[in-house]
Amino acid sequence: MQLTPGLPLPAVTLPATDGSHITLATLPGRNIVAVYPWTGCPGVPNPPGWDDIPGAHGSTPELEGFREVFDLVSHAGARLFAVSGQTTAFQREMALRLELPFPILSDAEGALRRALHLPTFEAGPESYLKRLTFVVRDGQIEHVFFPVEDPEAHAAEVVDWLKDQA
Repeated sequence: MQLTPGLPLPAVTLPATDGSHITLATLPGRNIVAVYPWTGCPGVPNPPGWDDIPGAHGSTPELEGFREVFDLVSHAGARLFAVSGQTTAFQREMALRLELPFPILSDAEGALRRALHLPTFEAGPESYLKRLTFVVRDGQIEHVFFPVEDPEAHAAEVVDWLKDQA
């Protein structure tokens, strides 16, 4: 993993659920990027072996937690994004269903994963991103939360860190 505070973030452009394309490295100010493995969809089974993988479950509660603290993150002067390897169409359904007020970025092609050597795990024949959050400030990595032990409480952990930076 090449998420070392102080290093520049590679210029990778990802499609977002709001129809835009985001290059995190070029965004000014502080940007919170929550990386998660996969979210389920009603009627779609989990990937093979998902239930047996430590840390695989928890993306929906984690994203709902970020939804609940979105205003706090914004008031702290930061922008919030989430990233998974799922397609934008899949993410868009989930973002609408969960009423998420922040864009979800698709790394379905693996560009960000490769550029940052993000950690992954296997479930069935597929590879999924491990859960982590990184903070980018003016194009440089400022802080990394990894591993994320409690997805449901992670958004509060990020807000506490933001408060400590004020």
